[in-house]
Amino acid sequence: MQPLSSRRSFVTALFATSAAAAAATTVGVTPHASYSSSIGVLGCKVNTNRIAYWPMAVDCNNICVSLSYGGRQLYLLRIDQSGGAYDVSYDAWNYLMTGKSATADPTAGGSVNMETENVDASKCASLINTAGSKLPLSAANSMNFLSSCLSQQADGKHSWVAANYVLYNILDPICTYGFDEVCNLTNWPDQNQATCPHQLGDSVALKSQPVYNIEYPTGKKVLAGAAVSASTAKASSANAAADHACRNIFQCQSLLFWLLSVGAAGALF
Repeated sequence: MQPLSSRRSFVTALFATSAAAAAATTVGVTPHASYSSSIGVLGCKVNTNRIAYWPMAVDCNNICVSLSYGGRQLYLLRIDQSGGAYDVSYDAWNYLMTGKSATADPTAGGSVNMETENVDASKCASLINTAGSKLPLSAANSMNFLSSCLSQQADGKHSWVAANYVLYNILDPICTYGFDEVCNLTNWPDQNQATCPHQLGDSVALKSQPVYNIEYPTGKKVLAGAAVSASTAKASSANAAADHACRNIFQCQSLLFWLLSVGAAGALF
């Protein structure tokens, strides 16, 4: 007969394994070709090839997920809300399917069942290219989300975002307008607007911080915001049907560009 301590260790390990299995969820995952963020995370400051677009609203803690398939696993930033689908960056989907980057061996396909679970935000630190891996937010257009996280922290609740954010004077998630400069938010909540070296929200063209997408299904690296090829538009139509909703200005990038060009964006923010 095994010693009591050994049996206890076995039972503990069994419960731990069962808990881990319960935390993981199987979802049908589809490839997503164009970077976006419903909370205004700046694509020029994160790895846009490792993003999760889940149907749930982004919260202040569960911004990092683990996704596994075929013996392969990735950590992904969950910083955008889809219209109903479980989408991930095309390169991430391609790697999980084939073990190779979409730029090296592009593969086409639709929904594939994969295992996902929320993990500690520290697991996604390498995907964030800022000092201290702080979440880079738009100072002009992320304040509603940030305020909710700061309020959560003020109420004594845990809020990873409230303790790990940095604001930039960049207007849009694909970093085409504004200034690449850090802004400060002091004396919140009395002050609900960040202070920046230049005018906050100035729609001056920003050329130094390009964001690139990996085109589906060609695997070509293309500048975000540029017109997509005919093959990409055709191949993406089926996947887009499950995610057609334009829930906010960040997910309506073509509309945002037009509004900025005619000087009308101020009415929306």
